[in-house]
Amino acid sequence: MDQSPDLNIDLRQMVIAIETAVSLVGMNDTNHGKRVGYIASQIGSELGFSDLDLQYVFELGLLHDCGVSTEQMHSSLVNHFDWVDAHVHCNIGYQLLRSFEPLSKFAIPILYHHTPWTELSDKNISVQDARMANLIFLSDRIDVLSASHYESDILLAKDAIVQSITGYSGSYFAPELVEAFQRIEQTEAFWIALEDRHITRYTWDMGHISSHQPLTLGQIKQLSLIMSYIVDQKSPFTAQHSVRVADVARFIASSYGLSPAQCDKVEIAGLLHDLGKLHTPDDILDKPGALNSTERAIMNQHSYETYEILRHIEGLGEVARWAAFHHEGVNGAGYPFHPKERDLSTEARIIAVADIFQALVQDRPYRDGMKLEQVLEIINELSDTGKLDKEVTVLVNRLADQCYEIAKGTDPNNNQAYLNLFAD
Repeated sequence: MDQSPDLNIDLRQMVIAIETAVSLVGMNDTNHGKRVGYIASQIGSELGFSDLDLQYVFELGLLHDCGVSTEQMHSSLVNHFDWVDAHVHCNIGYQLLRSFEPLSKFAIPILYHHTPWTELSDKNISVQDARMANLIFLSDRIDVLSASHYESDILLAKDAIVQSITGYSGSYFAPELVEAFQRIEQTEAFWIALEDRHITRYTWDMGHISSHQPLTLGQIKQLSLIMSYIVDQKSPFTAQHSVRVADVARFIASSYGLSPAQCDKVEIAGLLHDLGKLHTPDDILDKPGALNSTERAIMNQHSYETYEILRHIEGLGEVARWAAFHHEGVNGAGYPFHPKERDLSTEARIIAVADIFQALVQDRPYRDGMKLEQVLEIINELSDTGKLDKEVTVLVNRLADQCYEIAKGTDPNNNQAYLNLFAD
């Protein structure tokens, strides 16, 4: 068991994790944010941006779509050059980041990253924020026009892309930004670097340049809360699922006798456990009935996706495994890793129980939320068969009423910060 009291995590690696999670919504295209960050940084370099501004605009590109959770929204954003409801995800991204001090500097540019250049002068924002917002808008649209050509004919299609973008100079985009793009796009290297195998390496390299901004444990929890909101908006039936799992898991962990530091980490793992569901098709999550074998096979991939997002964050350590093991059974049943019993830590076992408990309490498309008696019956049956940890389920039975209120979100002592994400 990891007994270290703190998590030593760099902000940039968490930013990359957010982009990795959000880009999963693209299903077949999971590098959009990386490419936008790259394009923006290349244009910025051509314009003589400082190293700090280049790092800023790269991270802004990574974060610009943090308000996107559903396939439908993603599809509309990539299939229309100017979508009437594009402002929705801009507003959500702004609301998520504006009160989180380490990332609040990105909030205003994200709010206006689909606002045409000619309209930005009417907004009450700084010249720098307007410039950065428009740079991301330009980079975003360059990538959208290019996406279908990567890995095939991008070098043949690039002239038409440049021509299309140039037609929006002075209206949608600042002329100086378009002119800088026109200069850098003349090298084949600019376009080739945008293909998957190259852009992932570029982002990996950037991730190992420290932001020199280590996060406090409180900041990691707040950022995890933001990430849990993003994934829980994927479906109306999972609204607040992650935060309630985190609440229940922390309560069980505390009652079990784990240290306050371990309880903090359990809570963070609970908040992050379903990140991989951003890559699960909306129609599977919202299906009003049992999943067929194909749909179940797709659903069963989500906890591995969670692991892939989190394991690259240096310092997250055991927390990544606790989050990813939430569908594993003590008896080897479950998915996707099938760890041996000795490798399934107490913390992971607690999160597994909390996840099932909360899911049973919550309304789902195929059933209403269950009463406490029904929940305990299922929990105890899973314990008797060896899937869930017996010691943890005995504790849950003893504290059943409080676990039930926490799982429903009616206990006023749990994660009220979640309710304040959009408070004015």
